[in-house]
Amino acid sequence: MALPVEILFGIYLGAITGIVPALVAGVLGFIFKYVTDVTIPGLGVVVLSLAIAGINGGLLALNDETIRSSEHAPALLTAIVVVLMLSLYAHAQGDKLGASVPKRISLQQLRDRTLSSDVIELVGGRGRVTVEIAGEVSDMEGYPPLPAETRHEIVEGDWAFPADLPLVELEDRLAERLQTEFDLADVAVRIDEQARATVAAAPPTGALSKRVPAGKRAVSVPAFVPTGIARGDLVRVVAPDLTVEGTVLAARSSGAVDMAKSTRATTPHGDEGDGERDDARTDGGAPPAATPAPVPAAAPTTTGGEGRVTIAVDRSAATKLVDADRGRVLVLSRGTRREYELTSLLRRAGKRFRKVSVVAGGPLDGHTIGELEIRETYGVAVLAARHDSWTVAPSGSQSLSADDDLFVVGSRDALDRFAEVAR
Repeated sequence: MALPVEILFGIYLGAITGIVPALVAGVLGFIFKYVTDVTIPGLGVVVLSLAIAGINGGLLALNDETIRSSEHAPALLTAIVVVLMLSLYAHAQGDKLGASVPKRISLQQLRDRTLSSDVIELVGGRGRVTVEIAGEVSDMEGYPPLPAETRHEIVEGDWAFPADLPLVELEDRLAERLQTEFDLADVAVRIDEQARATVAAAPPTGALSKRVPAGKRAVSVPAFVPTGIARGDLVRVVAPDLTVEGTVLAARSSGAVDMAKSTRATTPHGDEGDGERDDARTDGGAPPAATPAPVPAAAPTTTGGEGRVTIAVDRSAATKLVDADRGRVLVLSRGTRREYELTSLLRRAGKRFRKVSVVAGGPLDGHTIGELEIRETYGVAVLAARHDSWTVAPSGSQSLSADDDLFVVGSRDALDRFAEVAR
């Protein structure tokens, strides 16, 4: 038989024999990419396709003596090449489809642990769980020991959360709440199905000096403090023959409500630099004589009345303000913050922000934003990217490499999927 005829005969046999291997390769490529975001290596597709073609080929007489004879070798080799080409093409299409189809569920979601129904309480028709701190709060390696008072407050605290959260998110919520209330440098939390938490924490590392801007000085002034002053507010202190504007670093007032438990972010054990521990706090009253029950976290603000305010001012104004016996505090309006309006608008639309890092050897490493088709594939938009420096609204030609950072915006599910892929 002439060689062209042998090749045509081989193409015919390969097309018929390769249908089943191509279907299998395409389906497996889609499933692996959709579920795990992993692409099956080409060698694996080749081996699998040859194995299936061998079985399927027997039904099409590929094992017939006349076909396996030397004179039909070109047809057989052509058939094998056609089978492999069909299988690789089908696998590539399945892989591409698996990457583009919106994901409703991921392995991370399948791995999410949930609370036991025994620990869920119904309050007002909604489920609630109270997390119990099991054992002692451990120290974190590389940090100083946690003060005994802080350990006790963490263990004895009332840590209640919605019961419909996966344990992973519940751990994040508790860690964030502990870090906010006690100004902890770092927190690690592990919660089991019975709502028992194991906590390791590092003590606060911030001080007043770290909050004072360069070129400014911190001055504490006794004054009648308005209700609702919080750290970062702009105020005007009016004293005899002196008017000074500055930013609040800490404040306290003599109101009846004590908010010390919710203002740990401004009370790193009194190292605020003004000589008085209480003067360096942003709380709602004088320190209690005995340890009260923990107060739910709230924005640390004053409750009004006689007290002290510590503000950051210019050096020249600080010298004059130190000599003032007493002042009056007027709160200045910041006006409308456009960036807050944008954040509020995105949140109302169901969008969130997240910072994602590029992992060495990961699916983002070594590609550009355009090549990855991040918006089309994952449903998130890249707002900024940091390579050597930050680039706002990067173009599709922006290359990504290990340790680069991305700020992305999208729905919570889309951000979870993208963060899982980046890891």
